[in-house]
Amino acid sequence: MSDEREELTYERFGGAVRELAQSVADDGFEPDVVLSVARGGVFVAGALAYALDCKNLHLVNVEFYTGVGTTLPMPVMLAPVPNVVDFSDKRVLIADDVADTGKTLKLIHDFCAGHVAEVRSAVIYEKPQSLVRCEYVWKRTDAWINFPWSTEPPVVRRTGQVLDA
Repeated sequence: MSDEREELTYERFGGAVRELAQSVADDGFEPDVVLSVARGGVFVAGALAYALDCKNLHLVNVEFYTGVGTTLPMPVMLAPVPNVVDFSDKRVLIADDVADTGKTLKLIHDFCAGHVAEVRSAVIYEKPQSLVRCEYVWKRTDAWINFPWSTEPPVVRRTGQVLDA
C-alpha cells in the first residue's frame, strides 16, 4: 500500500455509485437481491438498489478490520447470518465500499455459492492485492481510502446539555 490517500467525499460518492450502477446496467445484469456488506457497504448497497430499481436488499455483518491496517486472521460473519434459502435461484449483487484484501468478499461469495443463480460483486474501490476481482469497480487504487462515513470519530453525548422537557 502506498502512503497516498484517496479522499472520497459524500458528493463524489453520489457520482461514483451512479457510475457503478450504470456499469451494472450496461452489462445487462439485473440483480434480484443486493447483498450489503456492513458497515461500509450499506451506503453502496442502498444507493445501488435504488439506482438499479432492486427492492430486495439484504445485509450481512462481517468482522475483519479491528483498526487502521489491523485485521483478524480471517473475516467472520456475525449474527444474524442471512438464510441462504432467501437467495435460492436469485441473481445476487454483493455491494461493498472496498475490496482491499478481498477476504470478506470471498467469504460472502463462498457463502452464496451453490445456492444462487449467479453472484457478482460491485465496489467503489478495488485494490491490486484483492483475492476477488469484482465485476463492477468504480476505481482501482493502492492508496488508503478516507471514506466520508469513517473518517470522523463516533458521535458522543455532550455533557452538560439541558434537554427540553
